Amino acid sequence: MKPVVQLALDFMNLPRALSAAEAAVEGGVDWIEAGTPLIKSEGLEAVRQLRARFRRHTIVADMKTMDAGRVEVEMASKAGADIVGVLGAASDATLRESIEAAANYGSKIMVDLIGAADPVQRALRAAELGADYVGIHTAIDEQMRGADPFETLARVCEASPAPVAAAGGLHSENAALAVEAGASIVIVGGAIAKAEDPREAARAIVQAVKTGARVPTDLFKRADADSIRETLLKVSTSNISDAQHRTGGLPRLRPVAEGFKMAGRAVTVRTYPGDWAKPVEAIDIAEPGDVIVVDAGGHPSAVWGELATHSAEAKGLAGVVVDGGVRDVAEIRRLRFPTFARHIFPTAWEPKGMGEINAPIQIGGVTVRPGDWIVGDDDGAVVIPSKSALETANRAMSVMELENRLRREIDEGGTLSELTELIKWEKR
Repeated sequence: MKPVVQLALDFMNLPRALSAAEAAVEGGVDWIEAGTPLIKSEGLEAVRQLRARFRRHTIVADMKTMDAGRVEVEMASKAGADIVGVLGAASDATLRESIEAAANYGSKIMVDLIGAADPVQRALRAAELGADYVGIHTAIDEQMRGADPFETLARVCEASPAPVAAAGGLHSENAALAVEAGASIVIVGGAIAKAEDPREAARAIVQAVKTGARVPTDLFKRADADSIRETLLKVSTSNISDAQHRTGGLPRLRPVAEGFKMAGRAVTVRTYPGDWAKPVEAIDIAEPGDVIVVDAGGHPSAVWGELATHSAEAKGLAGVVVDGGVRDVAEIRRLRFPTFARHIFPTAWEPKGMGEINAPIQIGGVTVRPGDWIVGDDDGAVVIPSKSALETANRAMSVMELENRLRREIDEGGTLSELTELIKWEKR
């Protein structure tokens, strides 16, 4: 089987899905998939409309069937699906029913091995039962935690007598690797559907799959533990807050100048109003790239100023966040040192040394622990718990990519309310 590119339309909104499909078809994709979110949102009408518009293309219905195989495969096939997706985690009885129903209605079955305890053995069993294709699918929630989309692909491709599909985290730089590993079907979702220009994104991926090229891209790649900072510097604090279910913002803090961008691990400081000893001592403890985060109780008296800024910059720190006062902001602005504070105030008190360094602190009721990630920009500052930093960085990139696509669709004449179907999705 020559490699084919399958577009996964994981939208909630049918008009947007159809628009992306039309552009991707112009870019050369071979198969079109009504993704599970689209089917759950719009029903099998999504498959019907794809079938009506793209008569010459293979239409896939990603039903993720777990039970009632005969009924679900019959419905999808009658709606126009050439291939119906069934979960490998389903029982053998469900796989048999699905395969028999597909034979009745002239469609084929792709068994999705997402979550399978032993993908190789389940792939072999699915093929034995008569499945036409098996799929290695790295779940989106696992991708966000850094899962490798190629971890099991090569083993399944080597063992499976059925053609293998690869899905999850594929883009123009790594799509060719899926083919090299043995995949016959390269399933791409966000790298086309969320691209500003789905047509050109599809062309790049089709080129990669057909020629083995690796086409560079800045988007749709997921961070690993070594690239968290790089990823966080690409996204906004708003993207990060959205990625954390609208949490993480540090209240009442503002940048002392526009254009600051900062990302680093927190060195926390608790001090008393106007006592600048511990914030300055923290500079010596911090490592290059760290951010000093000071809980000064929100009091306006300054605990940070020009000389501390010079010292922090010389040490290579990423920035400072002060729930209290800072001063000498003209010099801070000249140095372009990322600084976020509740107050700008000229008066500081004596360096008495009260407080502590690297203990959990509270900034406006939000807990910041040593080692948490702090990101700041023109909108303010957010905290990311260290244990979820990789996942949050990747989810924030996904938010940014989605917004890039929506921005382009707005420029093409839609309104935000229309494109997102706000009225339809208001909570009832």
